[in-house]
Amino acid sequence: MLTAIAGTVGGAAVIAGQAVLARGRRYAQPDLRLAMRASLGDASGPTLRLVLLGDSTALGVGVERVTDTVGGQLALLLTEEPDGRWVELSSVAVSGSRSADLATQVARALVGTRPDVAVILVGGNDAIHFTPPAEAADDLASAVRRLRAAGVAVVVGTCPDLGAARAFAPPLRQILGWQARRLARVQETAVDGVGGVPVDLAAQTGAVFRADAGAYCHDGYHPSADGYRVWAHALLPAVTEAAAVPR
Repeated sequence: MLTAIAGTVGGAAVIAGQAVLARGRRYAQPDLRLAMRASLGDASGPTLRLVLLGDSTALGVGVERVTDTVGGQLALLLTEEPDGRWVELSSVAVSGSRSADLATQVARALVGTRPDVAVILVGGNDAIHFTPPAEAADDLASAVRRLRAAGVAVVVGTCPDLGAARAFAPPLRQILGWQARRLARVQETAVDGVGGVPVDLAAQTGAVFRADAGAYCHDGYHPSADGYRVWAHALLPAVTEAAAVPR
């Protein structure tokens, strides 16, 4: 009995120590230039207004050029579609955001000309801070509902595979991976229930991030340009379909 208790306490101490080390790591920092508006494609083609909401990954932390962010790479892929779109890209994402922070971002996204498609990437910070999945999913659903009520199509990339993130050492990595999967499942149900389109990023891209360290930038947490490209290709079918729906 004492051995089991000692093992439990020792394991908790190891995880707590790893969490302290993870918080103290040097992570890639937000670059405000990534939030600037950009236009890509054929100016004579149909216009698609694409806005990104969410956390640091939606902003593109980890890369230095807008065209290397997930939004920029999505925009480039959309300009290559047969109808030759002109994509007006913007971002209201804020590094460090959790699902509860989306309400402010939605308000900003709906100021001025209404976007056609919104892509939301959120959940990593909720998982890391162990926000109750149902609570985080409710906040996400509220944001999606508001955007849909305004006539905006919404695609949500659910919580990525934190079990692949090299910024966290085992066993903390496995624990966060488990928490991320719990959250992603609840997110998927919540988004689908309010008219958004969920894309399971962990299921579709997790294997790539686990196999290729180059999918992350130097901090082992935020994607690199290659990692964002993998995400963009996973999101593209849903975004293309959403863009094709008349509004």
